[in-house]
Amino acid sequence: MKPELEFVLKTIKSRDVHFVRLWFTDVLGSMKSFAVSPSEIETAFYDGMGFDGSCVAGFGPAEESDMLAFPDPSTFQIIPWRPSHDAVARVFCDVRAPDGSAFEGDPRQILRRAVDRASDAGYVFNVGPELEFYYFKSPAAPEVLDRGGYFDLTGLDYASDLRRDTVLALEKLGIPVEYSHHEGGPSQHEIDLRYADALTMADSVMTYKLAVKEIAIEHGVHASFMPKPLEAAPGNGMHVHQSLFDKQGNNLFFDENDPLGYNLSELAKQYIAGIMKYAPEFCLITNQNVNSYKRLLGNDRAPFHVTWARANRSALLRVPGYRPDSHEACRIELRSPDPSANPYLAFTAMLAAGLAGIEEGLEPMAPVEDAGLLGSPLSASTADFAVLPANLGEAIERFEASELMKRTFGKHVHSFLVEAKRGEWLDYLGHVSPWEIDRYLAVL
Repeated sequence: MKPELEFVLKTIKSRDVHFVRLWFTDVLGSMKSFAVSPSEIETAFYDGMGFDGSCVAGFGPAEESDMLAFPDPSTFQIIPWRPSHDAVARVFCDVRAPDGSAFEGDPRQILRRAVDRASDAGYVFNVGPELEFYYFKSPAAPEVLDRGGYFDLTGLDYASDLRRDTVLALEKLGIPVEYSHHEGGPSQHEIDLRYADALTMADSVMTYKLAVKEIAIEHGVHASFMPKPLEAAPGNGMHVHQSLFDKQGNNLFFDENDPLGYNLSELAKQYIAGIMKYAPEFCLITNQNVNSYKRLLGNDRAPFHVTWARANRSALLRVPGYRPDSHEACRIELRSPDPSANPYLAFTAMLAAGLAGIEEGLEPMAPVEDAGLLGSPLSASTADFAVLPANLGEAIERFEASELMKRTFGKHVHSFLVEAKRGEWLDYLGHVSPWEIDRYLAVL
């Protein structure tokens, strides 16, 4: 018996675990789960647990619905917001076909395949996301809890206890937290996770989002990762810090002899150029909803122009300068993604684009440190720079035509996303909004 599996079985017995939840995500990033009893978990590790894949978005039609969930014992954890008596645990799963082969529509295995490809080239892909969210009084309407701003703590920040309980829950789940603070919008918050390899981090992001919501429910409020829930306030982003290390633990993005003075290696600049070239093509992955583009066009420092910089926080890519001479801290920050994205697919898209930049030997344009040069989204000055898609419809077109995205995600997932998101876009286009009624009904 493998040591990890032996640890799981001993923990189940010693911690009075009566339910083990098997977790996986659909293609759109929604968490899926079913529970098994402790007596079944050892069989599940060896033989998998069968389920109907036709009920899961992006998995398959009814005639090809038999699938198996194989738990990954390294992800086993006790769920801290459930009672300690008759405890509940969770474990992430890989989805396989009945013949044991990896299922092409499983987001976790798509990311693993991308990470393995990077590993074959000698790279370890590390990521550290910053996820923002809002607390509201209920899911019925976006009514905020406070009127605080950046880093407010005193009476303005009524949610300190919620953040504290969430951080404690994450740490009990083995997920290290670097920062937690009030964000710029009223009742908006952020908890930043310490960087890790991409697969571990994608599991952590899914756990994080569920933990935030569960702790909020315990406090009688609602947490939302909607990209732009309030018209006049900042949207929710998922800024993703990323770097490539070698297998000896050296940061391949760092070069103290960088002529730009950013301490970036040539490899890092090629990676940046790859992200910049392909970001408009993978925007459907990192910004997958109609509402996502309200944030990108919202003039609240969310990026729209395809530029990079160190100090300019309106740029698509930024080189954080908190510890500029630190080898370990050298990284880039992609600022366009939002937390509605499926993290497995989002990290896959970023890595594929960055590696393509290295393989193609691309060079980035000059950095743009003056945000005033960019102008507002869709203004005349925008013509001087490439831009991200302005709406979901444009994102679908760019993604559908992208050869890199087709190769990266495979025909099954690529075609599903195009079809599913096109349906969402057409539904939106057919909707008559209150804005249209207010603007046109009386005058036309």
